[in-house]
Amino acid sequence: MKNHYQIILTDTEELVYESMRVQIMDENDENYGAFMDQDHILDAKYTIYRTASMIAVYCNEDSSFHEDEALFKRIMAGLRFARMMQHDSGLFDYVTCNFSSAPDTAFCIKKIMPHFFYLKDIKAAKRTDKEDQIFTALNEIIRDAAKGIMTGGFHTPNHRWAIASTLMECSKIYDSKEMADCANRYLAEGIDCNEDGEYAEKSAGNYNRVNNDAMITLAEATGDKSYEDHVIRNLHMMLHYWEPDGSIFTANSTRFDKDRLSYPTDYYTEYVLMAQRHDIPEFYDMANTIIDICLKKNLHTPDCLIFFMWHPEWKNIEHEGLYGNPDYKVFYQNSGISRNRTGRYTYTVMSGKSNFLYFHNGTIKVEMKVAGSFCEHRAFKAEKMVQEGETLHLSQTMHGWYYLPWSPDKIPETNDWWQMDNAARDKKMGPDMDIDVWVRESKDNDGIDIRVKTSGVEGAPWRIELSVTGATFLENGHLATALVGGEAITVKDEMVELSNSKDTLTIGPAFGTHRFMEGKEDSELRNGGASTIYFTDYTGFDHIISIRNERSRF
Repeated sequence: MKNHYQIILTDTEELVYESMRVQIMDENDENYGAFMDQDHILDAKYTIYRTASMIAVYCNEDSSFHEDEALFKRIMAGLRFARMMQHDSGLFDYVTCNFSSAPDTAFCIKKIMPHFFYLKDIKAAKRTDKEDQIFTALNEIIRDAAKGIMTGGFHTPNHRWAIASTLMECSKIYDSKEMADCANRYLAEGIDCNEDGEYAEKSAGNYNRVNNDAMITLAEATGDKSYEDHVIRNLHMMLHYWEPDGSIFTANSTRFDKDRLSYPTDYYTEYVLMAQRHDIPEFYDMANTIIDICLKKNLHTPDCLIFFMWHPEWKNIEHEGLYGNPDYKVFYQNSGISRNRTGRYTYTVMSGKSNFLYFHNGTIKVEMKVAGSFCEHRAFKAEKMVQEGETLHLSQTMHGWYYLPWSPDKIPETNDWWQMDNAARDKKMGPDMDIDVWVRESKDNDGIDIRVKTSGVEGAPWRIELSVTGATFLENGHLATALVGGEAITVKDEMVELSNSKDTLTIGPAFGTHRFMEGKEDSELRNGGASTIYFTDYTGFDHIISIRNERSRF
């Protein structure tokens, strides 16, 4: 992988040049050594991440920055600022939300730990005086941070594994049984990676790889290689999460990366490491593909130069070929998601989500909802999703209800509505609305058919919402409206054609028996940058909507 190494080395040097532009190097400034992020916020975590990249190129004999005096000064200034921001407890603040934060401190330590080990083990016998100064500064930060991390506290599932893996690693460095015991208290909860390979937060765009990193660290620190089983399952699952444009499917996430455009760069080291340790050729293929995506999309390659230095054998790994991304149909029942690929398009079906269906052909993306207003409900969210032959069947029963007056034996002492325990009131139940959706691929494998049926309640004005990005809207072959973010179009009695310079999708037949007024009973905020097409009808209805993928006729 010498070609990967050279590309990553060049990109890391470019990242360092970018970092130098935002580092405060006025020695009279109290924040001397800090790096300002794009919002001009000064934060220890951001500074540590930027400084880590500098350490890698400074220590790399192939870099133009190798043993550069000016860069060494910047590194020590960055570590000085980080040390200044470290509380007496050893903890760091993540100033945009978390203070004296054990998990954010663990993330800081995770970033610099490979650099620490490289200087500690690989260069132990031949560290220069300046490298020794860097190593000493890293050691002081890590040692005190580990003590702070033991005091604990976390918010989200992945935080547990960041804390536990960092403590377990530090327990070996500092020969601390107390750190190991603390890590084991977290590990006693059991790893939240299901048989599909999905972690609790379903965060393909970010926290899956964060959890994978933690599992790899735990395997290395404890010698228990079973932790890597979770990583391998997840990386196999992730092979079904790439979209035709090279991005990651993120709509199933419960975290900030939901529906964000995200690329798989940070999975690179995990694919290489697991391919190397477990002889999994398709993981090498995926590593090659990640670098290929970076080059085609003009993205920074992963900030992982230090891994090639920590694992020098990586340079000598030779593996040709990209991941073929073959057609697949997978139904991850525990995760409530079906991912499917045929040729140039993917489609995704999810339970428990209002945006239950996505169709992506590489340049045009369509997202579907069934929406309206029924008591507290504003959109269909499947309670069940089952496979019926070649068809996925999603269903939900929405229960109508009304409060009843207090029974004589339950009348509260207060007349203040907000002080009443209204959840204890008796209710009148009904009516119920049933919504069923069936999704199957077309016979010609050129798209999908979606059948939507509502029953149980008559006359409710509901709609199908189709959120579209990457295309223009045509009606009867003539350009009717450009789909620019924020626009809405109501369509009836036509096939809708969505086109750009490369592709065409046709959707329909459309229907429209009422006009949906935006802002009134919206199901959710629409995606920024997207536009929405509405098909409308009164319940109960039974419609089949076809999505067909074609090459553009332009």
